[in-house]
Amino acid sequence: QVQLVESGGGLVQAGDSLRLSCAASGRTFSSYVMGWFHQAPGKEREFVAAITWSAGRTYYADSVKGRFTISRDNAKNTVYLQMNSLKPEDTAVYYCAARWTYSSNYYSTDERTYNYWGQGTQVTVSS
Repeated sequence: QVQLVESGGGLVQAGDSLRLSCAASGRTFSSYVMGWFHQAPGKEREFVAAITWSAGRTYYADSVKGRFTISRDNAKNTVYLQMNSLKPEDTAVYYCAARWTYSSNYYSTDERTYNYWGQGTQVTVSS
């Protein structure tokens, strides 16, 4: 079992930066692939970024490549999403997700493959 708690959301202006954090409980955090998803009002939840449990590989949605960076600190049981050059279209609730895996290289962009979810944190970007 893993429990996830996101933090770091807020109201910012276009061009600003935010860093989201997702703190995980559980002793085997390092065996979980971690992902960030977001859901804008009236839209379905979408993939943003993922990181393998070894942190050796990262993956991003095209809309955030070059602006967002996912990272993790397995010693602190925490995954981060650094968001730079924020745009109004980044406005959404951001969710952290986890899936246990044997493979150090496994990742997924499909929300249906993740077993554990945080409660979400709101990010609002004004123009």
